[in-house]
Amino acid sequence: MRILHTSDWHLGQHFMGRTRQAEHRAWCDWLVQTVVEQQADALIIAGDIFDTGTPPSYAREQYNNFIVQMQDTGCQLVILAGNHDSVSMLNESKDLLARMNTHVVSSVAETLNQQLLVLKQRNGQVGAIVCAIPYLRPRDIQRSQAGQSADDKQRDLQQAIADHYAQLFAQAEALRDELGVQVPIIGTGHLTTVGVSLTESVREIYVGTLTAFPTDAFPAFDYLALGHIHRPQKVAGLEHIRYSGSPIALSFDEGQQQKQLLCVDLAADGLQTVTVLEIPCFQRLISLSGNLAELEQQFASLARELDADAVAWLEIQVRGDDYYNDLEERVTELCTELPVEVLRVRRLRGTQVAGLTAETGEVLAELTPQEVFAKRLHGEELSDEQISVLHGLHNQVLARLQEAQS
Repeated sequence: MRILHTSDWHLGQHFMGRTRQAEHRAWCDWLVQTVVEQQADALIIAGDIFDTGTPPSYAREQYNNFIVQMQDTGCQLVILAGNHDSVSMLNESKDLLARMNTHVVSSVAETLNQQLLVLKQRNGQVGAIVCAIPYLRPRDIQRSQAGQSADDKQRDLQQAIADHYAQLFAQAEALRDELGVQVPIIGTGHLTTVGVSLTESVREIYVGTLTAFPTDAFPAFDYLALGHIHRPQKVAGLEHIRYSGSPIALSFDEGQQQKQLLCVDLAADGLQTVTVLEIPCFQRLISLSGNLAELEQQFASLARELDADAVAWLEIQVRGDDYYNDLEERVTELCTELPVEVLRVRRLRGTQVAGLTAETGEVLAELTPQEVFAKRLHGEELSDEQISVLHGLHNQVLARLQEAQS
């Protein structure tokens, strides 16, 4: 059985006022071609197919067009909802898509066996059983109890998630016995696990209640296809628990990542191999950092490697030159002749410049506390691990404040 694993497409995303439509179209075309070349039996999208719960019409059109394109490939499609996805919107076409070899699982089902999918190989034989687990909203699996502390709520939510996985895995084993075939059991999920490396475009999803789910709390899946983290990686060094990462860079700190599609081969006795398929870069995101003299040298080097036919998006971080009042103009002069578009200029030791394009026009009232905190941290020189720890502490503080107000 051959499975392709991807996640976090974020169709409809606007990046500092720029649409990603062309990139997503190129990605979908490349993916369909790869499905054919790899003769994949199934494709799993582990959450965040859309960037928001109310995606623009062109994003919905891309979603529908991709599913239509997949029909000629003979590959089954499994779509799980992420924290960015709207349950009701995905459910609108769920029954229709079921007739197009596409399984959509948007939330916890009324009965658990509705989250069990039997996938077949191209020869028609049963190839795997999937425990199709989307982003688990606390209200779907956890009952709130009066007088609970923030720590109590966190422990209860963690246990509720673990119970959901365990119960579904047990039903998958029972189904396998009922079918009388020895096939692998695949799990899915859209959450943060302990020990992963984050990027600035990832938002915490169990705000104030769960910072990361322990790896050893997952059942013994033959393969666990995870989403939500945009950097492709193994979890705790385990070959069979993986984040595929996003197919395109969703923030400047992802610009240097080699994006991946995971090709997973399984046999009756479990996982055989995981092969990394490198995804082409459809839009370059470049971040430069230094004082003006250093930036001038970097631009000179950049001029030799840029493709004149492809405009790169640029973030410039200026160090040590805060005293210039005309910083924006000076930066503009440095890149006038280059095929680049500057989306953001930042002073690392001063206030952030409002970009050459005025960015998105956000106001404080439109941001969540988590987004404000993330923007504040973005101006600091911190490692991913330090940022993850600070987000966890910030969420705990928020949880205690919310509890005190309730």
